[in-house]
Amino acid sequence: MEEIMRAIEGREVKKLASLLYYKTDELSDEQLGDVLKKAEELALEKKDYELYKLVVYYYHEFLGVDRISEFEGLAEREGSFEAKFHLADLYFLLGELEKSLALYQSLLEEEITKGNTGHVAEIYYSMALIQEELQDYEKAYELLELAEKKYEELKDEEKILHIRVYKAYVKFEMGDIYEAKAMLGSLLPRVVETGNNALLAEIHLTLEEIFEEKDNYEAALQECLYAMLRARGTEYYDVAFDALFDVLWQLFLEDNFETVYNNIDMFKNAFPELAEFFEGVKYLALFRDGKVEEEKLREILEQVKDRRLLDLLELLGEAEL
Repeated sequence: MEEIMRAIEGREVKKLASLLYYKTDELSDEQLGDVLKKAEELALEKKDYELYKLVVYYYHEFLGVDRISEFEGLAEREGSFEAKFHLADLYFLLGELEKSLALYQSLLEEEITKGNTGHVAEIYYSMALIQEELQDYEKAYELLELAEKKYEELKDEEKILHIRVYKAYVKFEMGDIYEAKAMLGSLLPRVVETGNNALLAEIHLTLEEIFEEKDNYEAALQECLYAMLRARGTEYYDVAFDALFDVLWQLFLEDNFETVYNNIDMFKNAFPELAEFFEGVKYLALFRDGKVEEEKLREILEQVKDRRLLDLLELLGEAEL
């Protein structure tokens, strides 16, 4: 909460948007209402429609307050690419996929006419996300190739690499697992050279999903470790942590406790700031496998002070087929 309020007071729009992405679930409804009111004022003053989109989304999803029509009216009055682009993304976030696609298509025609290559590339990428959500992977891949060509025209190496990583992920979703792995293998040396840890985290997260799909959980856990290490200090850290939790959840569901307690120490050693949490995961798996008594488990869990982490441990403890 304090970090969010400092960003508001410092009028740091981009930082505030990032914090809202990852910190909202830590706030009470009262705190969130206060934050959103201030964030909305700042977004409208600065005409930052990415932040405004998040404000409207969180009002809708967490507080049950509908501000969508206000955003629609604003986008119509402003008529700017940024306002309409983020309105289309808001529709996507809310699950109104056809509405989002229609607005993106309208924007695409406008931006092609204007010759705004960067905007065209952004739209193609965003439309690919929707087609992936609709499980039309062929169409998603086609749109990514169009976006890639536009970024090549702009010579935007970072965006090109990001698109190619996503293309590999879509190939995996299409069932072409080995081609997807080969694509990632060709990208790794270039991404390592750039030192782009966020992009390296994306690659490891894609590999994690591939290994999990093949029920190779030890490899999936290792990829989670690499992703978390690379994602430190980036917006992908929480994504990487969530991916790890998803693998742990699946292992608990399958009563595969041995894989958990045999592998979790590598996370405990790599992330000492989360040592108590990972020790809790280990002893929870040992308890569920009949290796330790409940009293010992309780003793270990008492060391975990973070309420959110305790909630995750309780969730794992409830996992069952």
